[in-house]
Amino acid sequence: MPRKYEAVYIFDSTLEDTAIQEKLARFHGLLNAGDTLTTDHWGRRQLAYPIGARENGYYVVARFETEPEALPEYERALKLDEGVVRHLVTLHEHEVGAPPMTEEELAAGRRRDGDDDEEED
Repeated sequence: MPRKYEAVYIFDSTLEDTAIQEKLARFHGLLNAGDTLTTDHWGRRQLAYPIGARENGYYVVARFETEPEALPEYERALKLDEGVVRHLVTLHEHEVGAPPMTEEELAAGRRRDGDDDEEED
């Protein structure tokens, strides 16, 4: 059964954009993700800390659905590629941030806020 994943790549910032696109196409071809694959290019940014002699990297975030059996070969390809400075693959269970609240929880929060205002008077 396919699962949702999120991968963050940090490529060597000296790579050309076309080289990065070719690497992404090769990596994503190993996943058999089809139409579920989306990528978000964050571009060249300063690293939080130097990695070797590198102080900048090209960031890409990808979300996809694939069978868990496809991940070992995919991660092996990432580890062997010298253009990939760092990568992280995680299960993508929900968007970052607080989980959405139900209508009942929102109403209870408004009542609580109203009670707090009365106590301050």
